[in-house]
Amino acid sequence: MNEVNEKNIVDKVRDFVEEECKKPTSKYGYEPFENHFKPVVQYAILLANKFGVDRELVEISAWLHDIGSIIYGRENHHITGCEIAEKKLMEFNYPKEKIELVKKCIFNHRGSKGHNLDTLEEKIIVDADSLANFDNVEGILKAAFLYENLNQLEARKSIFKKLTNKYNQLSFDYSKDIIKPKYDAVVLLFGGNEK
Repeated sequence: MNEVNEKNIVDKVRDFVEEECKKPTSKYGYEPFENHFKPVVQYAILLANKFGVDRELVEISAWLHDIGSIIYGRENHHITGCEIAEKKLMEFNYPKEKIELVKKCIFNHRGSKGHNLDTLEEKIIVDADSLANFDNVEGILKAAFLYENLNQLEARKSIFKKLTNKYNQLSFDYSKDIIKPKYDAVVLLFGGNEK
């Protein structure tokens, strides 16, 4: 593929994700596009460049990693996301072998599922997804209160546990170095009074 075609497929995927987030049927509205998808993509590109992997594949995977959650909801979104990605990428005539790699990245992006990560691209998507959480603590708070119906104490404990797990699941020391100041702030703000 030439550079123009590579950019076109990424643009098409980004536009598809944005349109799904704008739909009234979107499970979480438009906010995830700006506050989660975009930061995940930025971290994915940073890591792809750092580790010299296929940037296009990583960027597409980052845009599509949570599409199942937007369309069908959070439960099993790593599975529904693979199905959605395959169908959409086939519509865009993306190469089958690359579609399979994107699907692996989507399927394995949930660090909490403990999947084996075979490729750098998979590890990059897991790390990018985790890193983006530290840039959107207010979104995690909103989810704790609005979607999980937690009280303040439960929300504080939940956020601390979630972000500590995200930090500990990072594959690369480079990722830990990037986010360490924000993780330290999480410990300071949410980790106090743990008993």
